[in-house]
Amino acid sequence: MTSTSSSAWARVQDSPWFWLLPAGLFLLVFYTWPLLDVVRLSFTNASLVAPDYDYTFDSYRRVLRDPSTLRTLKVTFLFAGGSVILKLVLGMALALAIDAGVKRGLHGIVLVRTSVLAAWVIPGVVVGVLWKILLSTSSHGLLNYWIQAAFGNSVGFLTDPDIALSTAILANVWRGVAFTMILLYAGLQRIPPELYEAARVDGAGAIARFRFVTLPTLAPVIFIALVLITIGGINTFDLIMALTEGGPARATEVVGLRVYQQVFQFMNLGRGAALAVLLLAVNLLMTLIYLRLLRINRKTD
Repeated sequence: MTSTSSSAWARVQDSPWFWLLPAGLFLLVFYTWPLLDVVRLSFTNASLVAPDYDYTFDSYRRVLRDPSTLRTLKVTFLFAGGSVILKLVLGMALALAIDAGVKRGLHGIVLVRTSVLAAWVIPGVVVGVLWKILLSTSSHGLLNYWIQAAFGNSVGFLTDPDIALSTAILANVWRGVAFTMILLYAGLQRIPPELYEAARVDGAGAIARFRFVTLPTLAPVIFIALVLITIGGINTFDLIMALTEGGPARATEVVGLRVYQQVFQFMNLGRGAALAVLLLAVNLLMTLIYLRLLRINRKTD
């Protein structure tokens, strides 16, 4: 009996599902159940100040008919799109520069990598506060202090509706470009040196090698980076909350911040849940688009 039990236990331990069970339970309790509960609450008129609620489509009707919802989505896409483009371009430039520096044995590469990564590990709230201190128009704004000393006027980086969103994008890029750099740098290490040698023999210059060797080989990594940083940009909340709180004149109000306002400022749990489901739908749509593009790219190759 003991031998049979030991044999059965050994078979259980050999099963991959046994080792995946703890992670599966963690995801079920802390991700799947809260997600399903948010979807359920989105079909209610629940409030944080009232214990009773009814099941209704009123939250979705109000969210979809509210003119500010479209404006918030527009701001979210502009913020995410600007962040994605700059993160990809700068991340690629940094990855190529560090890769070239390592191959040539240049000094200071470790310092450069550490400096870039330092911004990535800082929480978004802290990044928002740091940039707010740096760009504030008050007497303690470091950058505006020097601008005012040089030109006599300060710049409303955080108070001018025309440039506040651009400022938030730059802060987000500064924070997250390291993640893109890591992915692309890892992808560069997988490119066989023989491909570059063959391109050189054929007379290809640096730009041609980048276009016909580096980019096609890195395409899967670039698509993965696109998906991840797009989702990250669309879901950004903490940095904007600390930096501008959605202002000025709601110029930086993204969907994530709107969800927070509906739930914790207006106590409207149902409407906040409906906005959260809308945000989830946008995330899924963008992911499906990128995956479709990735399949098309693979078929073309």
